[in-house]
Amino acid sequence: MMEIIKEVPKATLHRYPIYLKALRHLKSEGIERVMSRELAEYVAIEPTTIRRDFSFLGNLGKQGYGYNVDDLIRVFSEQLGMNFDEKIILVGAGNLGKALLNYNQWNHVVGEIVCAFDLNPQNVGKTQVPVYSLDEFVSKKPPGCRIAILCISKDIQKTVDFLIDNGITGIVSFASEHFSVPEGVRVKQIDVVSSIQELVFEANSMSINKKRGINNAE
Repeated sequence: MMEIIKEVPKATLHRYPIYLKALRHLKSEGIERVMSRELAEYVAIEPTTIRRDFSFLGNLGKQGYGYNVDDLIRVFSEQLGMNFDEKIILVGAGNLGKALLNYNQWNHVVGEIVCAFDLNPQNVGKTQVPVYSLDEFVSKKPPGCRIAILCISKDIQKTVDFLIDNGITGIVSFASEHFSVPEGVRVKQIDVVSSIQELVFEANSMSINKKRGINNAE
């Protein structure tokens, strides 16, 4: 794996997955070479920002030629540790979990959900991937699987401990309760309520500032 030659700003790191998604989409359409201004149209990011972001990873392009799409995909995949064939599992096939199973389109960025586990798989109904009992986890977990999407509402810590004991090192959690994990395990918490609260606060702030602006104008 190549090494990043400079310390990359957090804002730039957040844009790298966006670039990778766009590049994989371009590759799927048979495009082999792209200019920064062309990529800008896909990602809605200024070409100057794209060139600056790319510069942290070395000299990736040539003036007048642009960037080789395959080379960029390889570099970004290495740096982000993102495997298009990543086998993802889902734990908890209730209403939210089932919706994710039936969606299961990750837009050229990662792999796919290959199976799910639930305490009562017989109650889940029809899905696009098989749903197994959690008791079958050890035998049904795909080889090399590292990432689990957690959509459960009870026995959360117990379930997390079980997943980690059986090879899971990354968890995307929709669970409402806090849980702890050992060092080396990464968690991404998806908190819809907090996101809505933030939006309400921002909308209220904008409204107040707008009214103040009108009042000041008067």
